[in-house]
Amino acid sequence: MATVTRTTRADAPERPRAEHTGGGLRGAIAAEWVKLWTTRTPYTCLAVGVGLTAVFAFYYGSIARINDEPVQAVGEAPISSIMLLQFIVVVLAMTTVTSEYATGSIRTSLQWVPIRHRVQLAKALVTGAVAFVGGVLLGALGMAVAWVPFRGHASFEMAEAAGQLVSIGVYLGLVAVMSVGVAFVCRSAVGALASLFFLLAGLPFVLLGPGSEVLRKINDALPQSAGNHFMAGDSDPYPSLVGLLIILSWAVASHLIGLAVLRRRDA
Repeated sequence: MATVTRTTRADAPERPRAEHTGGGLRGAIAAEWVKLWTTRTPYTCLAVGVGLTAVFAFYYGSIARINDEPVQAVGEAPISSIMLLQFIVVVLAMTTVTSEYATGSIRTSLQWVPIRHRVQLAKALVTGAVAFVGGVLLGALGMAVAWVPFRGHASFEMAEAAGQLVSIGVYLGLVAVMSVGVAFVCRSAVGALASLFFLLAGLPFVLLGPGSEVLRKINDALPQSAGNHFMAGDSDPYPSLVGLLIILSWAVASHLIGLAVLRRRDA
């Protein structure tokens, strides 16, 4: 009688395990990077940013020459355009969130990356990095454009210019992170844009209008005012490093609030 030999699970040869690449935070970042550059939004925002920076930098240099103002760092010209340039970053960052809620594709994103904070962090890192690099490049463009109309009313020192370019990039990068957090709170493009416009432009205008010292101190704690002090390298009303910490605090706070809303309300 034939003997049947059964192969137990322990005796069975091990099959080679397939190595999974991607996934985790790295995979989420790669996905967000691809999604960002397959839309028209970043290209449109960068094109508008080039136009705004060139116009404002040329205008700033021309006014400095016409008014015969003292010699100043050429980097002051692109910094003057940040008031409007920051809203291009706001649109770029918030649409990575609000467009998915509008189309319902946020459900797909959360299914593929079920860890909620990873989705939000990936969006913040990608948009923050793009805003940083874009800010540095646009700042360099602004310096180049402003140099001609300044006509001797501007100075250029490599170390100082490099520091100003980095500060522009850092500020815009943190604005992007803050915008992602606010977008997760509001979920709609109108709500997010209105909230960020009020925080970055509307509220400072209201606080500075009456000329009150108390209101001015409150305004100094807002992200745009802190950003201006940081980029300008001011020492009054606080050192530029304090301005950076204030902006960072706003970015972290908005990110954490957005995460709390995302975990509670989901898609």
